[in-house]
Amino acid sequence: MSFSPRELLARLVRCEAEGEGEIGMKAVATVVINRVNVPYGEYRRVCQGDLRKVILQPYQFTCCLTKVYGKPNYQNIWAKPPDKYHYWIADWALAGNKYPGIGFALWYYNPYKPTCAYYFPPNKTGRYITRIAQHCFYVPTPLYAQT
Repeated sequence: MSFSPRELLARLVRCEAEGEGEIGMKAVATVVINRVNVPYGEYRRVCQGDLRKVILQPYQFTCCLTKVYGKPNYQNIWAKPPDKYHYWIADWALAGNKYPGIGFALWYYNPYKPTCAYYFPPNKTGRYITRIAQHCFYVPTPLYAQT
């Protein structure tokens, strides 16, 4: 089934951050839109400003995987349809809004522990900026421009 970019974003927001509340969902949506709009680096080169390509870029979002570590991932964007609230968050982000404190973050992840690594991904292209609920957020380092 092919979903519109708006629905894909609403599904991703729900799947990736529903348990993080409105703030966490807005922060995740901000990261996705930042990837769409970043003027350089891997996301510009690979996704070319296309929201669908950003969301479906392989291995970027756990919720876009049907298997994780060789086991079925039942918590995915195809299994979790959005409701009005998730569409509202998606529309908020698509209108150009950003969650304060996230800035130009391009990454987030849940470390499943109380502390966040200073760099993420491991190639040090992102530097820790803040934590919202269970997710750590990262802005690009100068190394990102070389990706």
